[in-house]
Amino acid sequence: MPRRARIAVPNLPLHMIQRGNNRQACFFADEDYQFYLEWLLEYATKTGCRVHAFVLMTNHVHLLLSADTADAPGALMKALGQRYVQYVNRIYRRSGTLWEGRFRSCPTQAEEYLLACQRYIELNPVRAAMVAHPADYRWSSYRTNAQGEFSPLIQAHGLYRSLGLNDTERQAAYRELFRFELEPGLVDSIRLATNGNFALGNERFSAELAAAVGRRVTPGRSGRPPKSAETLPGGLLDLD
Repeated sequence: MPRRARIAVPNLPLHMIQRGNNRQACFFADEDYQFYLEWLLEYATKTGCRVHAFVLMTNHVHLLLSADTADAPGALMKALGQRYVQYVNRIYRRSGTLWEGRFRSCPTQAEEYLLACQRYIELNPVRAAMVAHPADYRWSSYRTNAQGEFSPLIQAHGLYRSLGLNDTERQAAYRELFRFELEPGLVDSIRLATNGNFALGNERFSAELAAAVGRRVTPGRSGRPPKSAETLPGGLLDLD
């Protein structure tokens, strides 16, 4: 049975996650993180992708990006993944696969979920109890988005830029978002959408996206669909 094609739309934010095979480590030293980010910048530029947020965890990667074309994110991840695997296999004298398989992703409604998704990504090291605050973790975009640390990789989304009239105001407003934890329900929604390649947005967003791509973009119901009306003997209707 052919695999379901991922949902990707030009210029629509896409949350992506790629895990190490069997959830094993894919970064082993500082140089590994550095090379990955260098190549991420290289291939993002070549494929027309704009990275808004990222975090490199020990055994997986989160990215939030927008792209000029629908196939650009896939092209980016293919080139980046292959180059990084070749590097790891050469340096650590290993062979075989490094990644779990295809990356997982979800198209994200900017107005409702983009900043929440950025927070979700940059709070990963805190949820994993690796650090007490996202600023303490070196391998994420938090220090750029919240503190103004220069990064040639990060390109702010328009919604982020609307947080203030200048960089100082934007960074202060962004830091304010981190005063509170993400609601558990929101975390679950992001995980469900990303793992299932579903839309992350409200009903209207999902309906418009489904119409645009010509396929279902939300989880289906298991089992037989319920009957809202059933014909009874004598032609009467049994209404639920």
